[in-house]
Amino acid sequence: MIPLLRPVPSLLAALLLALTACSTPKPVYQAERFAADNGYSRRFSATPAATCEAARRALLSQGYQINDARADGVDAKKTFQPDRDQHVEIGVRVTCAPETSGSIAFANAEQTLYGVKKTSSAASVGVGAVGSISLPLGSSDDSLVKIGAETIPAGEYYDRFFDLVKHYLPEVARAMAASETKATPATPPSVPQAQPLPAAPEPAAAAPSAPPSTATPATTTPATTMPAGAAAPAATPAPSPTPAPSAGSAVQ
Repeated sequence: MIPLLRPVPSLLAALLLALTACSTPKPVYQAERFAADNGYSRRFSATPAATCEAARRALLSQGYQINDARADGVDAKKTFQPDRDQHVEIGVRVTCAPETSGSIAFANAEQTLYGVKKTSSAASVGVGAVGSISLPLGSSDDSLVKIGAETIPAGEYYDRFFDLVKHYLPEVARAMAASETKATPATPPSVPQAQPLPAAPEPAAAAPSAPPSTATPATTTPATTMPAGAAAPAATPAPSPTPAPSAGSAVQ
């Protein structure tokens, strides 16, 4: 009779350890490389505001709903329904930052999976002798329950998105430049300022005027009214002049 071989305990322990190591998944953080060429960003020769506006138009053209749009970022989402009991939602967030030669756009897309959960409610029927009995005669309510979420890995999804942003960027840059030109008021031509006129000389002081003469006004004799038919009185003869005394006559 051939004796049975018993396995060595150390060999069994090593075998169990190897099987355990194969069945345990590796931590997800080990896949994070933090490399510069990760595929989640792209550089553009435009301002951050123009880049984010081009990203907004690219998402709108593909049926995404814009939740928030700013000069430095855009948030959007799009819903899908692969089958009756599944609901998928993709949320995209774009952030634009300035650089010396333009701007850089960072994109992150998250896929969230929802499932339909049915909730049944039973109806209670009261019986006098027994009490209340629950019967499956109620209604059922359907609701979406979040099953899982995952960030879409770098690859073709982001490449197609950035290519579409690049397609819209030239027209957006021209439109923004035109709007800025219209908003800037034209500088009016310079008008030479008028020189102040020299001050007029003060007038010389006028000589004092002579006081008006106080001449005695002539006395006017009122005319005598004569009755009609009366004779005019004779004129009074003037007195004869007195002769002047001679120089040799003696004075009495």
